[in-house]
Amino acid sequence: MKIIVCIKQVPDTKGGVKFNPDGTLDRGAMLAIMNPDDKAGLEAALRLKDQYGAEVTVLTMGLPKAADVLREAMAMGADKGVLVTDRVLGGADTWATSTTIAGAIRNLEYDLIITGRQAIDGDTAQVGPQIAEHLGLPVISYAQDIKVEGDKVIVQRQYDDRYHVLEAKMPCLVTALSELNDPRYMTPGGIFDACKAEITTWGRADLKDVEDSNLGLAGSPTKIAKASDKVRKGAGEKVTPDSPDEAVDYIVGKLKEKHVI
Repeated sequence: MKIIVCIKQVPDTKGGVKFNPDGTLDRGAMLAIMNPDDKAGLEAALRLKDQYGAEVTVLTMGLPKAADVLREAMAMGADKGVLVTDRVLGGADTWATSTTIAGAIRNLEYDLIITGRQAIDGDTAQVGPQIAEHLGLPVISYAQDIKVEGDKVIVQRQYDDRYHVLEAKMPCLVTALSELNDPRYMTPGGIFDACKAEITTWGRADLKDVEDSNLGLAGSPTKIAKASDKVRKGAGEKVTPDSPDEAVDYIVGKLKEKHVI
């Protein structure tokens, strides 16, 4: 079994975010981590590797420093890493990103593709299903459990307060929730091997069956009208009611004022 896991290096939002003049994220100026949903997807792939001897390839698109998350994934147990990086790919929205990643995946053999549900820097949950659409694959999203039986993938798909059990014949694509599992840690030996490992690097010329008009900022139909860091909330209003009944009346009055009730 050959598994491709798409991972993304995202800004560590705890340290704040920075923007370029065009409204896109200044990724080179921020601390970065592996996207949590993607890490859960990677762990799912590694468990399938432990169970079936699968080969796990991790693929990312980003700046050259995105190789760091590939090495992290390889230190956790992934077998190969592929970095797609090129200036012409910068500023991509979900459409251009999924087009690029699909063009890279066409160079690889796979039975199963796993992506995270969504990235914490965009929260669109669009790229995984779009990759499947580009490649003509069935997709199961919001996976909270993944199993493989023969040539089928059996997934518990999260749905409100319950889940659906869905099956898809491989090859297919699954998007993983961060709640899917608890990812393993890197091992000392894995870190040593990952530092020595060769990362495959591809650019625009290596993408298959894609048009320049669908790549990068120029090929992104979504345009950013405005971008800002998170807005800090004010201190709010502090009240000191004289009795519990007065406190209840105050709260109910505010809820009515805001048309909540």
